[in-house]
Amino acid sequence: MLLNGMKIVSFCHFLQGPAATQYLSDMGAEVVKIEPPQGAYERHWAGADRAKAGGVSAFFLSANRDARSLAIDLKHPQAKEVVYRLIRQSHVVVENFRPGTLDRLGFGYAAVKAEKPDIIYASASGFGTTGPYASRPGQDLLIQAMSGLVAGTGGRRGPTAVGCAAADQHGAALLALGITGAYAKWLRTGEGTHVEANLLAAGVDLQTESLVTYYASQRGRAALDRDERLATWFHEAPYGVYAIADGHMVLSLNPPDKLAEALDSAELRAFIGRNAYDERDAYIAAVAEVLAPLTYAEIAAKLEAHRLWFARVEDFDDLRRNPQLLHNETFREVDVNGVPVTLVNHPLRYDGKLPGFTGFALQPGAHSRSVLEEAGFAADEVAALLESGAVFAPAPDSQAAE
Repeated sequence: MLLNGMKIVSFCHFLQGPAATQYLSDMGAEVVKIEPPQGAYERHWAGADRAKAGGVSAFFLSANRDARSLAIDLKHPQAKEVVYRLIRQSHVVVENFRPGTLDRLGFGYAAVKAEKPDIIYASASGFGTTGPYASRPGQDLLIQAMSGLVAGTGGRRGPTAVGCAAADQHGAALLALGITGAYAKWLRTGEGTHVEANLLAAGVDLQTESLVTYYASQRGRAALDRDERLATWFHEAPYGVYAIADGHMVLSLNPPDKLAEALDSAELRAFIGRNAYDERDAYIAAVAEVLAPLTYAEIAAKLEAHRLWFARVEDFDDLRRNPQLLHNETFREVDVNGVPVTLVNHPLRYDGKLPGFTGFALQPGAHSRSVLEEAGFAADEVAALLESGAVFAPAPDSQAAE
């Protein structure tokens, strides 16, 4: 794979950091996840009232594939040399704790760079490592609110959150992008880089088109007030979501004259030649009234004949049957402790192929022994570290994935 040979030490928890390293491990990077003996946060929290599969948190399964786990007490006096031996043999250190946390533990950027001058050190935080908000907690919903995403989404029904961890996931992709760019620099020059990413920047970056348009339009906050069926504040109608006889659908960028012709509607013909942005509320209401009694099949036949842009609103169950997603192999079925689990595959293809999958560290420290041995620790040293409590590993006959 593309990143075979890249070695990463990950001090990451929650979603942004683990998802970023998962993108990289999908591409072939070797990721060692440093976590406390009791396991990282995402092992202990799961959404949907603690959704688990095979006893493992779905939250953990969403962003930790192919990461090997070294469970270690970073406050133990022997921990520092263990971790630094790994770092000296690696290219990248990634962390997404609040600024200052790893400095206090002895693994901040300055300390790591002094030990390994060519290190790629990637810091991900909520707001950045400096500034008035640097010490605040950074979490997806907070970022959605503070980045304008909630304000821009709801329309007349009021501020509305996006129904997924959009800032976290986009932040993860940006963090992976920065690390990959720094690795390309290291391959070319042998020099390290301090990569800094933050969720607030990611939340704003998601809205680049919207924000640039907002400031250029000079329409002010009133522009955000719109019929809740309109998908964005800056598109003209009929760009939005509509209730129909058998569910919901969306209409995209469709000229009023062609839409009126396709639906053979006198009501819609009345809007031809009028400003579809200034009159967007009235226009979308008229389109909604025309579509409401029709089924998706009836509407699709009319719109396809005129090559207009539309789609059915599909729910999560529909996705499992979507023919394009099936063709693209978007989902992967894996076994977790005897229970089938559906994962979302890496979103890219390389020479037409999906990245492979080796497994999960199903327990904290699942790979502690093998990681230490590969780092050059002798068998008696590994045993001593386990005995001292500096390092943790499950019993060899447990269900941990070695």
